[in-house]
Amino acid sequence: MRICRVAIDGRPSWGRVDEDVIHLLHGSPLDGEHTPTGATVPLTGAVFLPPVVPPVFYAVGLNYKRHAAHALSTGYASAVPDRPEVGYRANNALTGHGAPIVKPAGVEGRFEAEGEVVAVIGRPLRRASYAEAQESIFGWTIGNDVSARAWQHRDRSFWRSKNSDTFKPMGPWIETDVDPLAQTTTVRVNSDVRAEFPTGDMIFDPYEYIVETTKYITMNPGDVLWMGADSLCQLEPGDTVDIEISGIGVLSNPVHAE
Repeated sequence: MRICRVAIDGRPSWGRVDEDVIHLLHGSPLDGEHTPTGATVPLTGAVFLPPVVPPVFYAVGLNYKRHAAHALSTGYASAVPDRPEVGYRANNALTGHGAPIVKPAGVEGRFEAEGEVVAVIGRPLRRASYAEAQESIFGWTIGNDVSARAWQHRDRSFWRSKNSDTFKPMGPWIETDVDPLAQTTTVRVNSDVRAEFPTGDMIFDPYEYIVETTKYITMNPGDVLWMGADSLCQLEPGDTVDIEISGIGVLSNPVHAE
């Protein structure tokens, strides 16, 4: 099943994707209390919103060996991670499928995209076992981790380099019936393949992160966990970047200058 959020007359609505139409829903699928409204909208032309607004936006870094090796070679990292540790991102950075990524006027140098699979949590978790972590997933979506690298290296935190408005496209929907670790992630810029890698080729898998995180922090329905990327690619205004994860879909966004 594919669950999305779309704008209807400027207001958000949950929906279920069925081939070329979206069936609008009353209530939230995340709390199990949703019913069809009877209304539909065409899939083509739908205004997609981020498929969930997370209570907490968790993010993983350096979770693929090639990305970790790149960070080591450039001096950004001093070691490959030896345990799963999460970071955080800001909801203001989220934007939906089809919406523009806006490159701020002050950004110079590397402005990069990273294609990531995203876990959407479906139940409260505290001190979860590995099996409980596996059972806790409501579904999976796609994220594009956009970064302004000069800001990332200059600032004391990621406050603007990864959290500026529109820097975190997510969508187009949540796929509830897929094994993300058996899929392939492909990143295209203007239809040219810039990166391709096995989605599951991670240093630590999503469930290991959930187990470690919930030793200390309660995770709740709607929380998202972005799982990192294998490769990076440069973006410029005028580009269109597509993140495809087989079994889930394609997240596509144009790049605009501020």
